[in-house]
Amino acid sequence: MTTQNSYINLLVQLLAIPSMSRSEDTRVSFLQKWLKKEGFTAERMKNNLLVTGGKDPAEAQILLNSHIDTVVPGEGWLSDPFLPLVKNGTITGLGSNDAGASVVSLIAAYKNMHDLGLADNMVLVLSAEEEVSGKDGISSVLPRLRSLKFAIVGEPSGMKAAVAERGLMVVDAVASGKAGHAARNEGVNAIYNAIRDIQKIRELEFPETSQWLSPPSVTVTMINSGTGHNMIPGKCEFVVDVRSNDIYSNERLLQMMTDTCEASLSPRSMRLKSSSLGKGHPVFKVLHDLNLEPYGSPTLSDMALMDFPSIKIGPGDSARSHTANEFIYTREIENAIELYTQLLSEIIKLEL
Repeated sequence: MTTQNSYINLLVQLLAIPSMSRSEDTRVSFLQKWLKKEGFTAERMKNNLLVTGGKDPAEAQILLNSHIDTVVPGEGWLSDPFLPLVKNGTITGLGSNDAGASVVSLIAAYKNMHDLGLADNMVLVLSAEEEVSGKDGISSVLPRLRSLKFAIVGEPSGMKAAVAERGLMVVDAVASGKAGHAARNEGVNAIYNAIRDIQKIRELEFPETSQWLSPPSVTVTMINSGTGHNMIPGKCEFVVDVRSNDIYSNERLLQMMTDTCEASLSPRSMRLKSSSLGKGHPVFKVLHDLNLEPYGSPTLSDMALMDFPSIKIGPGDSARSHTANEFIYTREIENAIELYTQLLSEIIKLEL
């Protein structure tokens, strides 16, 4: 029998294996062997694992998902980020909070459901490339899972349930002018044209409000122009960071910017969409009954790539993510295993 201490030990073993985005191979191989030893079917798709009790994942209607990749360790670590420290009920190591604790807690909850004979309608996907929203992560797996109706995405949320989250779009803008000699005041200065557009972007208004999410933000974060002090630039490039919500989609915000700016606007991608659990969805009652607080999340996750109802919930604190000396409390994992199991036990009773 796999005990809660076994999952704590599993997390410590995982943290000792570097697994930065797009370099998850060694951790995936270890985890696949561990899961098979526990009696699961663990199918590998690139660096993603599809875990079932032997059923075809394509038939599953409920997805459990968290990611096994991490960011690159930043400055300020007081210990080796790949040498996990366990002391006084705390586990310190890169990815312990985001999202190693969710990974092991979901594995434990899935096993609990499997042992109760209640997991036939579920698939657990431990995915790669979440931190970079990579094409070989969850988005490469979802086409295989054609019957999904609901997902639980494991991310540090203090076991509050994010029923909505903001999306992301990065837009490259090019303001045009006409090159000329500065001394003769020739040409049309593209920087001045860009400044006018940037001011218009600053003045965009979003009067419609979301129940769960803050208003969109449309922020110019980079600018580049000019080749010499005596040359009027004919082109000015700038980058706009756009955070959408469930009222103002990426597409709608791009149109608003296009309507107000003269610059040429090109989104790098529109795939990271805002999401929101539909009003009246039966999972809201489950959350209420289990005293799991719903909220809107400002941070992005793989939930943005799912076109079916989902919530984001997991042990840990989002504020610890991507920080030096990242940690998780063992009690948070123990609590998450229990709450995940209760949540799943209620969700399988619903008509999704």
